[in-house]
Amino acid sequence: MSLVPYGLTRPFLFGMDAEQAHEITLGALARTQNTPLACFYSQARTDDPVQLAGLHFPNRVGLAAGLDKNARCIDAFSAMGFGFVEVGTVTPKAQPGNPKPRIFRLPEREALINRLGFNNEGLDAFVRNVQQARFRKRGNIKGGKPMLLGLNIGKNAATPIERAVDDYLICLEGVYPHADYVTINISSPNTANLRSLQSDEALDALLTALAQRREALAEAQGRRVPLFVKIAPDLDEAQVSLIAATLRRTGMDGVIATNTTLSRDAVAGLRHAEEAGGLSGAPVREASNRVIAQLRAALGPGFPIIGVGGVMSGQHAKDKLSAGADVVQIYTGLIYKGPELVREVARALASRGSSN
Repeated sequence: MSLVPYGLTRPFLFGMDAEQAHEITLGALARTQNTPLACFYSQARTDDPVQLAGLHFPNRVGLAAGLDKNARCIDAFSAMGFGFVEVGTVTPKAQPGNPKPRIFRLPEREALINRLGFNNEGLDAFVRNVQQARFRKRGNIKGGKPMLLGLNIGKNAATPIERAVDDYLICLEGVYPHADYVTINISSPNTANLRSLQSDEALDALLTALAQRREALAEAQGRRVPLFVKIAPDLDEAQVSLIAATLRRTGMDGVIATNTTLSRDAVAGLRHAEEAGGLSGAPVREASNRVIAQLRAALGPGFPIIGVGGVMSGQHAKDKLSAGADVVQIYTGLIYKGPELVREVARALASRGSSN
């Protein structure tokens, strides 16, 4: 169990600039993972296994991409009890992202706005960090299987949208040998025109190319890695239905719903509410659940859905499963609630059968 309640450290972190706090936290995790100091955030992993997309998830709570863009802290997050962790988004070349300041807290609504813009150190550095992680060698529970690792890929800001497929193919080849699953991020609002890839023809072309390359990689490496697609919450039912049909047609293995929202309805009038970027946390919960329910209706039973957006409690995670998700991810909730949220969510989902 963690030795230091997050409630004691949060005021210190929330007293500084949001991105500075983020970097200090990741730096501390990177330095302390796999050392005795990891006891300050380690906790036992709740056992609640589920088979999804041909993978064994040790439990149903994961870390969403975006928090550890450069894959520096995989072992630290493993020690927090996650069943799966997704890192990235990575792009072929290193890029600084958008100008600072670019992360803003809205504590009244347990929300964040970010316009980071896929800031990362590039594919080569990302892969090196993934290779150095030790979680697969030891797991984090006695006799238990290690958590799963998802690697999230995107395009460089400087790459024209009509050449986006090239960037995704480069990233897929680079991360493929090291991933339990690969996520295709086409839904960040902070890279110009990226969400246009969710349109019918563009999405079909991108996913077809990636599916073909995946089959070639699977044959060459003797291992077929599932492909997930991460979509936005700012979609209407017709758009969701088109995406669902494309996922099926192109042989994708699952979908992640959802990324951040551009809507500000739920935070209107609050400080920072009009900052550009994607809004995450509690205000996106309802839209995320709506898209999850529409996806489940369009995809039918059995198609893997990872639900993310506004999970701040065990009950919120249960609501995601009720909407149609199979497993959930957290990000903003971890910032507001700390590692204790991982255990709360995992236990709530593990016990849901007896409480429903």
